Amino acid sequence: MDTKLLDIIACPLCKGPVQYVKSQQLLVCRADRLAYPIRDGFPMMFEDEARTLDPMDPLLKD
Repeated sequence: MDTKLLDIIACPLCKGPVQYVKSQQLLVCRADRLAYPIRDGFPMMFEDEARTLDPMDPLLKD
């Protein structure tokens, strides 16, 4: 994932920051508890593509 892209990309719902999880190829919005997949190097930043994370999901920890 290009670091320049990560600097400008935001959650489409809350417009907040997303965290890149390289090992799982995800972008995580901790505020909305959503995980957006990255497919073939392209982030799928659509609400219907996102997976809702459980409040205790390890992806939500710092």
